Formats: sequence, structure tokens, C-alpha cells
Amino acid sequence: MEKKEKRQNRDEARIDPKLIERGRAQLTSEIEILQNWIKELESGSDKSQEVLDARIAYKDMLASRREMLTSLLSQSV
Repeated sequence: MEKKEKRQNRDEARIDPKLIERGRAQLTSEIEILQNWIKELESGSDKSQEVLDARIAYKDMLASRREMLTSLLSQSV
């Protein structure tokens, strides 16, 4: 198969719009939850190492979910 044919096959392979919408809704929900958890941790008085570690982990998860959402939305174009 030539390069041009491979590129055309890849371009033709589209994700079902319903699946993209479900993924968008799921990631949006997870982003909102993570943002709320981070906000709670930042507003609390507990500054223990455990809380600091949780905040770092949640921020990493949040960045990952945002990247996934951006990638997913680019598939719908």
C-alpha cells in the first residue's frame, strides 16, 4: 500500500460522533470533580505531606484529562 493510500485510509477512519460525545461528557465531568477536589484541598487548613501529595496527584490527573479532552475533540473535526 502506498503512502497516499495509507493516509487516505487513516483520514477516512472516523470515530462515531455518539462515542465522542459520551467521552466528552465523561471527561468534562471528571475535570469538574478534580477541580473541586483541588479547590477543597487548597482552601483547607491541613497542609500535611499527604494533602500536598494528593494535590499534586489531582493536578496531574487534571492536566491529563484536559489533554485527553483536547485530543478527543480534535477527532470530531
